[in-house]
Amino acid sequence: MPERYETTTLVIPPPLRSDTLRARFTLCDGPIRVNCVVDGDTFWFRGDKIRIADIGAPEIFTPHCRDERQAGEIARDRLLVLLNAGSFTLVSGWRDTDRYGRKLRTVTRADRSLGATLVEEGLARRWNEPRRDWCALD
Repeated sequence: MPERYETTTLVIPPPLRSDTLRARFTLCDGPIRVNCVVDGDTFWFRGDKIRIADIGAPEIFTPHCRDERQAGEIARDRLLVLLNAGSFTLVSGWRDTDRYGRKLRTVTRADRSLGATLVEEGLARRWNEPRRDWCALD
């Protein structure tokens, strides 16, 4: 009787998402906005206004107090550094735009959310968490 061999199929997962987007970002200033950072969760990329979908950052333009404005400026400056640090990917979610017409996207680099980095550094909150009182900073 011939010997029987089992065959095994090796499944190789698809490659990780490729980070192919890149630009030189500045802080937004003036009416022409192409590649610039507005605040800790909003930036312009190639002329499109992007709202980072997975976080909420302190307000700069309508803050509830001075501490919130300062925290917002720190978050904005950190986002500028993160975006300029290398290529990234914009990932669409279940909704394409918010009520203000901004494109809702998660920004990733090496399959890691830049928003999660801001949250871990205490500069933003996860979008699905309650609003944070930036005026009662520890």
